[in-house]
Amino acid sequence: MRIALTTTSVPDGDKLGFWNQAITRTLGPQAVTPRNNAPFAGRITADSLGYLKVATIEADAQRMSRTSQHTPQLDGQFVSVGLQTQGRSALIQDSRTALLNPGDLVVYKATRPYTLDQYDHFRMHIFHVPRQAVALPHSDICAVTATTLPTDSGVAAMLAPFLSMLAKTAATCPPHVGEQLAGTVTDLLTMLISERTGESESAGERNARQAMAQRVREYVNLHLADPDLSPEAIAAHHRISVRYLHKIFEGEGTTISRWIQQRRLEECSRELARRRHVSPTVSAVAQRWGFVNPAHFSRVFRAAYGMSPREWRNAAAPQEAQSTSS
Repeated sequence: MRIALTTTSVPDGDKLGFWNQAITRTLGPQAVTPRNNAPFAGRITADSLGYLKVATIEADAQRMSRTSQHTPQLDGQFVSVGLQTQGRSALIQDSRTALLNPGDLVVYKATRPYTLDQYDHFRMHIFHVPRQAVALPHSDICAVTATTLPTDSGVAAMLAPFLSMLAKTAATCPPHVGEQLAGTVTDLLTMLISERTGESESAGERNARQAMAQRVREYVNLHLADPDLSPEAIAAHHRISVRYLHKIFEGEGTTISRWIQQRRLEECSRELARRRHVSPTVSAVAQRWGFVNPAHFSRVFRAAYGMSPREWRNAAAPQEAQSTSS
């Protein structure tokens, strides 16, 4: 649901207090001070697309400051992207300053202290991406924070117009489309940072990818029985895009869907071989491990093991009996 807050109908004496509350509600705790003595005017909208938070601010010249006193109040870790579309600004973080003109991008860490000076009446789109979704090492993200990112070439030239259009249409996106768009933004942001750091895949990025692959494997093993287990569900749980999930398993020499099927077949084969006296039906075993269609289960089982599930169970019974008698 879109949040839209404006100072238009607020009495002049209350505008600044109202605006500070509006910024805190939509972007998290920070202090806002105007840069002139005229009655302040500002408007902010905020939307959520899956795990992505989108905000657009249009206001008079101001300074937004997040200090070390504000950061403990924040909920979660985020990497943020600002797209300046009107006015001039400067973002200061970790002893670096990014000077922004209309069309420029800047990446910053929302959970670290920063100052954002807007020198004129301005408009800016701000996007918050969960840190966990950005599969890059901390050092790579730090390398691009608070630096001006022109949008006339490279990944930035694709990202900027996409973000601009996304900010305008976010309120009308269906939830399932919003989740996919969040993944697209994350992928483009990751590519932008990788491009700026000049590495196709650093050792840190490779370690991050491997760590995520391990978390995905553990999650899948715990949810094999869920027939709704899918790449989309797995990606949503781990706050990564489906595209990045597939990228992880490219390095594994398989796809995530094939690996899920392989693990389910392994569990079914073990259970069919283990049961002898009071055996559940083949269909019951299949359903217990997430196979909904018995015919499909029999077909993929035969393709993997060279015999039907029933033949597999019958072949295992004499071996188990011989092992028991000896």
